[in-house]
Amino acid sequence: MAKVKDRPAEEVAADYRRHDEIESNPQSRELFESEQPQLDDVQREIVGDLNTQGFAMVPFSRLFSQELWNEMFAEAQEFEREMERQLQGGTEPVNAKKPKPGKPVKEKAFMGRRYKKDPLTLDSPWLRLGGSDRMLGIVNTYLGMLSKLSYADQWYSPPRGSEASRLGSMRWHRDYNDQHLVKVFIYMCDVDEGTGPLQYVPGSARGGPYAGEWPWAPAGETYPPQEEFEQRIPDTAVQTFTGPAGSMIFCNTSGFHRGGFATERPRNVWVYNYVSPAALVALVDRNFDIGNGALGELSDVERFALT
Repeated sequence: MAKVKDRPAEEVAADYRRHDEIESNPQSRELFESEQPQLDDVQREIVGDLNTQGFAMVPFSRLFSQELWNEMFAEAQEFEREMERQLQGGTEPVNAKKPKPGKPVKEKAFMGRRYKKDPLTLDSPWLRLGGSDRMLGIVNTYLGMLSKLSYADQWYSPPRGSEASRLGSMRWHRDYNDQHLVKVFIYMCDVDEGTGPLQYVPGSARGGPYAGEWPWAPAGETYPPQEEFEQRIPDTAVQTFTGPAGSMIFCNTSGFHRGGFATERPRNVWVYNYVSPAALVALVDRNFDIGNGALGELSDVERFALT
């Protein structure tokens, strides 16, 4: 749950800026500069694409091994099967309350989150993957500081039909989490136009040509008027990420993006959020709990990211 919920927006913004400019992020940059990671060709390619485009797409098996992908894919399938069992048992993918007389039905989009109730812990191979030096080497180099992993979960979006409307994060928005932000999506199924692919506007993060359109701000409004958005940002500026299972997308989602609008087939995806220390102090809470996990087995960079 966001830390901005119960505090005045002005207070949240001031807190974030203080930690971004003075208290937290400068020290994180110093730590990164003191011992920068040695990247291989694949990692450097991803960082280069993030710097020039705000996104990078790579097969999982280029960054990690095919054997690891096989293990992770098999581990993630149980959640998909559980979601399918729930839906077949009568849970509606789109819920609608009975309207009051004269008022329309209000749609709610269904999306299964694997760790919505029970937090992810350090014994999960997925949390260890997200907090690994190999992932952090990319994220930290792009951000120019040691980052914090703030969120890790598996999402399942059932198809809603071609007549459904876009709701929630299916609409164009900026993530509120941070302006120093990397989100990583790992497709656990083949994703085409009918499977709710991620869409992104390159150049809409800080420093890009579209950064000034409803610009990111701490505790700011993240969803612009959708009709106005489509008038001001052309279709030709939109990148759509279709791809086979095992596709990894690194993306600065402080820029405009949307996804999960599955109309024909379900979408199954793993998601990681990486933020600066300032965001973890002022804007967001983690959705996982490392508890008394084996922190001694982690490198300094991994420990920094997970604590």
